Amino acid sequence: MRADRLLQIILLLQQHARLSTRDLAERLEVSKRTVLRDMEALSAAGVPVYAERGRNGGCVLLPGYRADVSGLTPREAQALFAWSGRSELSDELGLRGSLKSAMGKLSATLPEELQSDAAALSGAIVVDRRRWFAEAEDHGALPVLRQAVVAEHRVRLRYASASSGLQRRTVDPWGLVEQAGRWYLVAAHRGAARMYRVSRIEQVDVLEEAADRPAGLDLRAEWERLRSNLEQPGGGPKGVQVEVRVHPDRAELFRRVVTSMLAKGAVPQERPSDDSWPHLWLDFRIREAACGMLIAFGPDVEVLEPLDLRAQLLELAQRAVELYS
Repeated sequence: MRADRLLQIILLLQQHARLSTRDLAERLEVSKRTVLRDMEALSAAGVPVYAERGRNGGCVLLPGYRADVSGLTPREAQALFAWSGRSELSDELGLRGSLKSAMGKLSATLPEELQSDAAALSGAIVVDRRRWFAEAEDHGALPVLRQAVVAEHRVRLRYASASSGLQRRTVDPWGLVEQAGRWYLVAAHRGAARMYRVSRIEQVDVLEEAADRPAGLDLRAEWERLRSNLEQPGGGPKGVQVEVRVHPDRAELFRRVVTSMLAKGAVPQERPSDDSWPHLWLDFRIREAACGMLIAFGPDVEVLEPLDLRAQLLELAQRAVELYS
């Protein structure tokens, strides 16, 4: 749209003061003739721009002119530019470059002191969403899902379920959730809410049918309900408190891995011991998840308490030996 292009010219000239016609044309992806016509339109509208001819000429905005279209306070500007450090989310959603372009336009409208503070904060924050030792997941289906959610259209999925194998389902998409580097589609299948891991969606077809989305749907509340059902099937606490001893060479790694699996607010607590292995007291949220993680450390972690968990791990180890012997 021409109005958007005219605003971009003003913002670019606020940032650079002078740009060649060729440079502006390349940035805006239009012809040099179009740039000159736009400059004439801006000048006629009272914006102090003009074009200089010659080798050192170009498009110029008079010093001191600033189109402040943001109205942001210093804290608001810093908060917004700090969020721009998560641009990979926009990339995964199929909006590659859009956030950078938008932030560039917004930056040009800010007073110089706000530009400096916002840029400093943006450059001082790095967001790494990857889990330790985990490979990045394939979220190729996200752009299509985003469009379907916004347009409120039903979708047909080919989904590789971890428990049921390859499935084909027609669902009503309600929204998308990013959780620690993994994306999930929250959708209704035959009226019941489900979560679908995007990396397991092999194909998406957007249908012409309108999606059935409940009025007043609270996506965050629905996600919390689905997550709670997954973590605590059948309801009620399923956690376990454990005392372990850890090989000294693996203690630091163990602490990093185990912390995310503990109850809210809990941290590994070191206990006195008579040997060189650190003894830790751990309050796990989910017993089954604790079993899987503890046995994965093999001979480098020994469970001391409770005895029933120790017996459960012994049974799992014996079954593994039988399987591979």
